[in-house]
Amino acid sequence: MAFETQPQKTVGVSEILEDGVKLQRGPSKLQQKQKQAEERTALEEERIYRRGVASIKDLIAPASMKIEPSYVRLGDVFCRTLFVITYPRYVTVGWASPIINLSAQLDIAMFFYPIKADVILQQLKKKVGVLEAQIATDAESGKPRDPITETALRDVEQLRDDLTQGIEHFFQFAFYCTFYSKDKEELERLSSNVEGTFGSMLIYTRRAYFQAEQGFSSCLPVCNDELQITFNMSTSPIASSFPFTSADLTSDNGILYGVNRHNNSLILFDRFSLQNANAVIFATSGAGKSYTVKLEIIRSMMVGVDVIVIDPEMEYKHLSDAVGGTYINISLSSKSKINPFDLPRPTGEAYAVEDIIRSAVITIKGLLRLMLGKITTTEDSILDRALLETYAKKDIVPGSDLTRVEPPILQDFQDILEGMEGTAELIVKLKKYTEGTFSGLLNSPTTVQMTNQLVIFSVRDLEDELRPMAIYTIVNYIWNVVRSERKKRILVIDEAWWLMQSEDSAKFIFALVKRCRKYFLGVTTITQDVNDFLTSPYGQAIVTNSSMQMLLKQSPAAIDLVARTFLLTQSEKYLLLESGVGEGIFFAGAKHAAIQVVASYTEDQIVTTNPQQLLKLEEERKKFQQAQQSG
Repeated sequence: MAFETQPQKTVGVSEILEDGVKLQRGPSKLQQKQKQAEERTALEEERIYRRGVASIKDLIAPASMKIEPSYVRLGDVFCRTLFVITYPRYVTVGWASPIINLSAQLDIAMFFYPIKADVILQQLKKKVGVLEAQIATDAESGKPRDPITETALRDVEQLRDDLTQGIEHFFQFAFYCTFYSKDKEELERLSSNVEGTFGSMLIYTRRAYFQAEQGFSSCLPVCNDELQITFNMSTSPIASSFPFTSADLTSDNGILYGVNRHNNSLILFDRFSLQNANAVIFATSGAGKSYTVKLEIIRSMMVGVDVIVIDPEMEYKHLSDAVGGTYINISLSSKSKINPFDLPRPTGEAYAVEDIIRSAVITIKGLLRLMLGKITTTEDSILDRALLETYAKKDIVPGSDLTRVEPPILQDFQDILEGMEGTAELIVKLKKYTEGTFSGLLNSPTTVQMTNQLVIFSVRDLEDELRPMAIYTIVNYIWNVVRSERKKRILVIDEAWWLMQSEDSAKFIFALVKRCRKYFLGVTTITQDVNDFLTSPYGQAIVTNSSMQMLLKQSPAAIDLVARTFLLTQSEKYLLLESGVGEGIFFAGAKHAAIQVVASYTEDQIVTTNPQQLLKLEEERKKFQQAQQSG
């Protein structure tokens, strides 16, 4: 059997290499073109997509921009740039603070260009030669000495010594500020105001004429100085322009209010050292306003100040018990009564009885408006005559000796009205307070005494309808006591918005705030209802007449009104919105600082208003009393 064999093909090395080259050649030209077309399509789609997507630049860019010779208009906002061209020989520390703290929208740019010491020393050496030659020439020609040249020579020599010793360094310093306003006239007024402020410090500025765009760009946060207008300065005067300064409210006298959150210094202050000792405290519920006031009360008592408190929610009872104060509960069933017809206590000073009676009549008419509601002009005249006759019935007339008289009560006033014509409706309204449901509040001689260093009047158990009348009567009684003896006192009116609801009571508190300075009294007004308080014209006036102000955490609904009233910056608004308990801004005259109210452990146990802490303290007190009884 025969087999036929086929010759086998031998694969050479050259063929293997050719096949390898074919494999490495990759896709064909057609495939490459298809891939490039796909990439171009993807890029075009990406370009079209990006065209319809807003970028950050699109969001922050104005709708339009118009360049004028002296300002730039961005949409409906006008922008103007001012730059400093010269400084006086001396500048005070914080010279830029009036502009930095200006209540206006502005941007400030500072550029520092360091100069090598050897370069400036050569220039100063030439300058010294020129000045010495001028002085010598003037002396040879018999001219009087020039103080300006001699002063310049001393300054240059001092600067040369400081640069050589490394005490000072030399810079070229640029200072620009751009102001923004939606009103062109307001921009002009603002520019003139800034120029005048700088001019009062002998610092002269110029407006960026025909460089408005460059000035605006130089103040943008991109660190690009397009104006290049600099002034030669050494380290010391440049350091005085440092913008991040905080008010120092530490004094030798006064009490501790808290810690300055800017620099951790203590805020020690005496409110009686200000133009007036009045204070206002605004905060939301739970922000720590009562806690802050109680701390001030304890610390003020330690330095000998008498304190009087009107407590609407019985929050100060624990404090009164802890320090041995007098706690007076004013209610319909309470034995503590205040007569609204009381007169100021007689003093050794000369006084006009007629003026005292007239003042008392005006005050009681304000109370009667709260009690009786709307009163016509005729009824007002009748009430005025009836009040004078009521005092006359008790022999309180011009020329009387007030030390020997007994003031009338509300029932005496009603008796006088009953003997007059046209008073039937007034008598019907008044009987509710003399014979009706509310007869136990105002129709009685005064039974309370204010001889303690701490006196607290509680009105918690009164109906809401009676609270404004009771607080009005209490404040009037306190005012009579204050006028009788001058000494350092603080009157705390908590939840003062109660009194702002009526024009007569608001007017009375405003008059008290204006006049109390003469009698060494400081009125502290506390409220959490900022809108009700500040929307009242008398509320605004009370804030204006209060040299000390404290703003704690605010609600978003009230922050804009607070910011307008106290001229807060945007950062200060956010600080009040984000503040924790006991944090806020403390104003004392022209100074203000961020504050953190702090207390010791013992103080915290006395002044706390936290319900959990109060419940725990009450349980501990009961356990202690039980242990004493069992022992």
